[in-house]
Amino acid sequence: MCNMTFEETSGENSTERMDSVAKALEEVLSSALPQGCITVGVYEAAKSLNVDPDNVVLCLLATDEEQVEDVALQIHFTLIQAFCCENDINILRVSNMRRLAEILGGVKPGGEPMDMHCVLVTNPQLTTWKDPALSKVNLFCRDSRILDQWVPIINLPD
Repeated sequence: MCNMTFEETSGENSTERMDSVAKALEEVLSSALPQGCITVGVYEAAKSLNVDPDNVVLCLLATDEEQVEDVALQIHFTLIQAFCCENDINILRVSNMRRLAEILGGVKPGGEPMDMHCVLVTNPQLTTWKDPALSKVNLFCRDSRILDQWVPIINLPD
């Protein structure tokens, strides 16, 4: 059996699709932030996943090139990925942490930078979130799983 990457099976439109999904992801994050539907940080995400995993609609795991070899971070990612897979939570790997921080306003009130390695998107408290951008991201995750890519990578454009 030949395992092809998502880009190889998508043909010519793969770049456009990846750009489209990246833009949809930016829309999801931008609309979730003012609703209070974002949890940022590895430890905060782990606490949130433990308390209410059914409310999480998307998990983002972000690294930059220099952090790829951080063993402790990779162990956290492995555990979070396993938990998300077990609880049917879509997961994306995100490159370009600088852009992710820009979208989410990556500084705590005291001026301290936030841990952007793990970001959870949750449903608003009172309703189930119906967003076309979220549907597009979720469809991309589902299509990737069909191709045995359980944690697809998205590059957020500058």
